[in-house]
Amino acid sequence: MDLQGILEEIAYALAPRAAAGAGKVADYIPALARVPAAHFGIALRTRDGHEAAAGDAHLAFSIQSISKLFTLTLAMQTLPDEELWQRIGREPSGNPFNSLIQLETERGIARNPFINAGAIAVADRLVTHGDAKRRVLALLSSLCGEAVVFDEEVAASEAATGYRNVALANFMKSFQRIDNPVESALDMYFHQCSIAMSCAQVARAAGYLCRDGAHPLEDGTQVVTDRQARRLNALMLTCGTYDAAGEFAYRIGLPCKSGVGGGIVAVVPDTLSLCVWSPGLDHSGNSALGMEALEMFVSATGLSVF
Repeated sequence: MDLQGILEEIAYALAPRAAAGAGKVADYIPALARVPAAHFGIALRTRDGHEAAAGDAHLAFSIQSISKLFTLTLAMQTLPDEELWQRIGREPSGNPFNSLIQLETERGIARNPFINAGAIAVADRLVTHGDAKRRVLALLSSLCGEAVVFDEEVAASEAATGYRNVALANFMKSFQRIDNPVESALDMYFHQCSIAMSCAQVARAAGYLCRDGAHPLEDGTQVVTDRQARRLNALMLTCGTYDAAGEFAYRIGLPCKSGVGGGIVAVVPDTLSLCVWSPGLDHSGNSALGMEALEMFVSATGLSVF
């Protein structure tokens, strides 16, 4: 397959709508409100290391909730299963990613690690085991082969306006689901969301998920076990795109993890990892054109888990 040609065709087809500003940027985070909606990038990396890219694939953006995939990976590396999953479920939420109602109903136990409450709980676990911010940057830098950094402006912007996340964390703390001071868990969470990466870097970094857990760049190194890689892919498929996971499975049929920065990472197990970025979001907080681009990619290649 001419993967480079397919990505270029997708970028060309969606360019007019990207230029028109499809979707709505995440303006509730002031630093993201200034990102031009006209950007569009797409990149992939195959299991054997071939890369292809089109559009703004090498321009860094705020990965936001895509980071939850990598902090969960780090937690799987660090913690035994019983400790990691003691306070976090593994079921689709069917509710917005920052729902307080569901968290109250379930007494402070987050439905899954990819909604905000679950990711804050994972961040708390990582803080307990020390130097969490350095370790997540080290993991991502290793996976993509380039230095990865926090965007401190975005982190500060989130901390200044993240009232709902503060409420979620305090609510979990009231049920003793958070061990560390709320401020420490949130500092880790806001920083992980601020990480800046390009589509090409994200696609490369996620490569272990199409390689049975093997490092995408370092031969002989396992990032996670093959069993853990399957479980991460399963969680992405069922929980990775907020309350639109069913729609993604129906239209695209790939494990995906989205973020309100407009990025979506997708995995074709045993074949490739893919990232698309378009800042304009739909009503569920997923990239509007990103979802269309993934659907076009699956249609053009026939690649799906179904």
